[in-house]
Amino acid sequence: MFPEYRDLITKLKHHDQHFQSLFDKHNELDEKIQNLESRVALAPDEEIETLKKQKLQLKDELYAILRKASEKV
Repeated sequence: MFPEYRDLITKLKHHDQHFQSLFDKHNELDEKIQNLESRVALAPDEEIETLKKQKLQLKDELYAILRKASEKV
């Protein structure tokens, strides 16, 4: 995710607790969605779609933080 911000992501994960929390939640949702889609766990399609929307919202928040932080550098 966001390879152009790889170094900044590493920096923010170590110095910004809010960013770290969002990043972790995004990764947890990603793993859960992958498990549901591969049928490791069962869930209705509506639940999977809801999780995908939550993941996208987190990704948007992470991107906004990255853009704002990159402008300061």
